[in-house]
Amino acid sequence: MQTIPADSLVLYKNRPARVRSAGDRLDLELEDGRSQKVRPKDAVLLHPGPLRGLGELQPPQGEVETAWELLAGNAAPLAEVSELVFGDFTPATAWATWQLVADGLYFRGTPDAVRACALAEVEAERASRRAREEQERAWEDFVARVRARQVLPADRRLLAETEQLALGRQPGSRLLRQLGSGETDENAHALLLELGCWDHTLNPHPRRLDLPIHPPHLGVPSVRQEPRLDLTHLPAFAIDDEGNQDPDDALSIEGGRLWVHVADVAALVEPDSPIDLEARARGANLYLPEGVVPMLPPQVTQQLGLGLAETSPALSFGLDLSPAGEVVGLTIAPSLVRVTRLTYEEVDQRIVEEPFQTFHRLALASQARRRARGALFIDLPELKIRVEQGQVSIKPLPSLPSRDLVTEAMLMAGAAAARFALDEQLPFPFSTQDPPEEREPLPSAEGLAGMFAQRRTLRRSQLKSAHSPHAGLGLKAYAQATSPLRRYLDLVVHQQLRAQVRGDRTLAADQLLARVGAAQAVTGAVRQAERLSNRHWTLVFLMERIGSWWEGILVDRRDRRSILIIPALALELSAHLPADPPLNSSVSLELRGVDLPRLEAHFQPA
Repeated sequence: MQTIPADSLVLYKNRPARVRSAGDRLDLELEDGRSQKVRPKDAVLLHPGPLRGLGELQPPQGEVETAWELLAGNAAPLAEVSELVFGDFTPATAWATWQLVADGLYFRGTPDAVRACALAEVEAERASRRAREEQERAWEDFVARVRARQVLPADRRLLAETEQLALGRQPGSRLLRQLGSGETDENAHALLLELGCWDHTLNPHPRRLDLPIHPPHLGVPSVRQEPRLDLTHLPAFAIDDEGNQDPDDALSIEGGRLWVHVADVAALVEPDSPIDLEARARGANLYLPEGVVPMLPPQVTQQLGLGLAETSPALSFGLDLSPAGEVVGLTIAPSLVRVTRLTYEEVDQRIVEEPFQTFHRLALASQARRRARGALFIDLPELKIRVEQGQVSIKPLPSLPSRDLVTEAMLMAGAAAARFALDEQLPFPFSTQDPPEEREPLPSAEGLAGMFAQRRTLRRSQLKSAHSPHAGLGLKAYAQATSPLRRYLDLVVHQQLRAQVRGDRTLAADQLLARVGAAQAVTGAVRQAERLSNRHWTLVFLMERIGSWWEGILVDRRDRRSILIIPALALELSAHLPADPPLNSSVSLELRGVDLPRLEAHFQPA
C-alpha cells in the first residue's frame, strides 16, 4: 500500500487535496477550504510534496504534443510524463499532468502508468469533440430560435423530447430546463402550441394516460352455430343516440314479459381467448369526441351489433312482470332477433304508440319503486361533443322519456341478472354503492343547485364479488349486464350467464376477481381520458369565442368562492361574485380567455 506523507498532493474524488496530517486517517484540505478525514485507500498520491496550499497548483506552460510524440504509445509513471511535458515534477506539474490524463486526448491511464494514446485514438477523439462542439452550437442556435419563436421544420427532431414530455412519455425536457420553465406536460404542451408544432386539434390526454388510440387488430371467428330461441316474430327496437355505431341492446314486449335483448358477444369471445385478453387490457370502449376506440375488434360489432343485419344473435333476458310491473321471473336464453334501430328523438315522437307506451309505463313504475327505496335522480346538464374535420359541435342531451325507458329496462335486466347469479351461487361482479355513513339533510334548493348538492352526497360505486345494495340506484342487487360490446365486465357477466344456462364450466371466484381487478386498473384511466378529452374539445370550441357571454347558474359556495355551472357547456367553474345572490341565480359570464394546455377557461362575471 502506498505511503502518503503530510503536505503531499493527493487525488480525492477526482479533485486535488492537500494532506494536512497522515496516519490511520488522512486529514485533507479540500479546494473549498473544508477539512475532510478519509481512509488512506480513498486517496491517490500524485506528489509527495511539500505542498503548503492548494493555491500553489497554478497551471504551468508545457510541451504537451512533444511529450506525447516522444512516448509514442508507451506508458510511464506520472512523474516521468510530468518531466517530459513540463521539464519538472512538482505538485503543480503533477496536477497539470493528471488533468491531461483526465482530459483523455493525448494521455490516459493511472498515476502509476500513464499511456500516450495512439495517433488513431487522438484523431478519433478530436473528431468526436468537433462533432460535440458542432452539436452544442446547433443546440444553442436552436434554443435561440425557440426563444424567438422562429423554429425551422428541421427543428422538429430537437423537439422530440419535449413532445414526449407533453404526451406523458418522458419525465423531463432539456429544452424546458434551459428555458427556465417547469418540466411539466402542460408547459411542454403550451410551448409546442406557441411554436406552431402542435395545434389545438391534437388531444394529448389519452396518450398521457397510456391508453391505446387505435382499435385492436385481431382475427375474429364467426359466431358458431347453436340452438337459439327464435324471437324474430317479436318487434325489437334498439334505441340510442343518433350516429351510434355499437348497438348492443334492444327491447321487445310479449304479453306480460319484457324482453331485453343484448348482443351475444360471449358467443364469439370466449374466456382467455386473444380477443378476451385484449378487451381485458383495454377495460372498455374509449369514447372521445374525435371518435370511438373500441375494446373489441370492429368485426365483432359488425357480426353482433343489433340491427346491423336482418337478424342478429342475442342473449335475451325475458323479464316476467307482475301487473304492477315488478320482475317476478327471469328467462335467459341465446336467441335470434329481428331489430329495428331508432333514435331517442324518434321514439319520443312515438311515445303514445305501442309498444313504446308500454315501455314508458313500465319505466315510470320502475322509477317509482326505486325512488321509494332511496334512489337519487340527478339531472345535471349533459352534452354530446363531436369533432369532424377539426370542427367541434356541442349538442345538449335533453332529458327525454325515451331515454328513461331504455335506462329503466337496462336497470331491470341488470337487477334480474344479479338475482339470478345469487340464486345460482354464480361468481359475479356486482355493482354496489354504499349510502353515506351519515346522510346529511339535502338543502332545500331545487333546480341545478339541488341536483349538484345531491351528487355531492353520493359515494363511489364499487365492483364486488359479494353483493350489497346499490344505494344510488335504489336496488338491492345489481350488475351491469347490457353493454358487452362496450364494457369488459359486462362481457364477463355474459360469459358467466351463458356458461350457466348452457351447463358449461363457469369462472371460479378467484378467476372472476382477477378479471375485476384487471378491468378496474384501466377503466379509471379510460373514464379520466374521456373527461379530459371532453374538456379539451370544449375549450377548443371556446377558443374561437373569446369575448362571448354565457349564462351560469350558481349551484354552491365554497371558501368564499361561488361554484357555477354553464348549462350550455356542461362546464363547472368557480368564481368570485361581486354580490351574494341566492342559489340557482343566473349570472352573466364573459369569456376572457382559454388556457388549453391547463384545461382552464377564464370567465368574468358581469
